[in-house]
Amino acid sequence: MKKIKKNILIGVTGGISSYKTCELVRFFVKDGFSVKVMMTESAVKFVSPLVFQNLSGNQVYTEMFQVLNAETIQHISLSQWADLCVVAPLSANSLSKIANGICDNLLTTVICAISNKTKVLFVPAMNENMWKNPIIQRNVKIIKTIIHYTILNPQKGELACGVYGEGRMPDPEDIFKQAKVSLKNNL
Repeated sequence: MKKIKKNILIGVTGGISSYKTCELVRFFVKDGFSVKVMMTESAVKFVSPLVFQNLSGNQVYTEMFQVLNAETIQHISLSQWADLCVVAPLSANSLSKIANGICDNLLTTVICAISNKTKVLFVPAMNENMWKNPIIQRNVKIIKTIIHYTILNPQKGELACGVYGEGRMPDPEDIFKQAKVSLKNNL
């Protein structure tokens, strides 16, 4: 019996933990998934799109109005292509934009265009003070009310700023396992 190839759309926002997303892409590709990556303008400051292109074997999407194929609308075609969308890391900025329906870049627009039949797994990663900020927590609650959205809470550990606290991006293997659960529940 031939295994059906599933499509995983990975969103990367600006954060030091975006280097971990490289390993996440490798897990999906190694397991036979087709992977496309979209990155915010801030994300490309941390990891080059070329790295994700080489790891995924597909073009990386970084710009809202990049003309690829005149017959398709990029944010719609990406949202329809995905069987699952994983946003890792999810910055406080992008989390807040998504919670409030702000679509001012490719990633936030694609998330808005994803149908409620497609699961979205958000993996926030940020400084502990940012994560615990009441505004961010309000926005997390908003996202959690949407049935096809799941938030994988950050872990406690050493943060990029050198302190120990909650806000660390989970290990890529844990994200991969949760993504597979989300996919299974999506069938």
